[in-house]
Amino acid sequence: MEAWTSFTILGRGRAGRALAEAWGDRVALLPGTARPEGPVLLAVPDGAVEALARQFPGRCVHLSGSLHLDGVPSAHPLTSFGGAAADWRGTPLALTGDVPVGLVAAFTDLGFSPFVLPADLKPLYHACAVLASGHAATLWLGARELLARQGVALPGRGLAPLAEATLRNVEAHGAAGRTGPFVRGDAATIERDAAALPQGWKDVFLELGDL
Repeated sequence: MEAWTSFTILGRGRAGRALAEAWGDRVALLPGTARPEGPVLLAVPDGAVEALARQFPGRCVHLSGSLHLDGVPSAHPLTSFGGAAADWRGTPLALTGDVPVGLVAAFTDLGFSPFVLPADLKPLYHACAVLASGHAATLWLGARELLARQGVALPGRGLAPLAEATLRNVEAHGAAGRTGPFVRGDAATIERDAAALPQGWKDVFLELGDL
């Protein structure tokens, strides 16, 4: 695969826009329907990757963290993109297949930390990412909505400081950084809290606690 000193990002979603802004003049940002010359980074939904990869044989890399295609390398940034450049220092970058050195260097210039991810472990890796990101967001938003339905409007930043402090503690101390009634084995509090929840959320509350 040719050197990646400059390249095209195909796909104008949040990932494509954020990376294009960060890399600036070294990249072009085009919609998924474009057919540019030279190296191409596919920043498109998983369902579009395979068909597009056939359009750029030997000169494309995709961003999917779950999908693996034989002969098509991938570089998956373990972050949630917001459509604009951000501070990505220390953010893992999963490399699968023969990712060009120039592209890896471009990512490390932005602060990403590359590591090799075997193809057969991509689904597990991505499932864990979903648990830590999408599902965590669903829990956070659900907790806020449950309070709002009962007219409880938390002042300031609401639940955000609690979530952030918890992540900091777990990052610093691992499992010992957890707090709460399940960690303490406080059965009375667990029973009282669970009884206050609608059935669906009660099941989630207890099942996660058991884990």
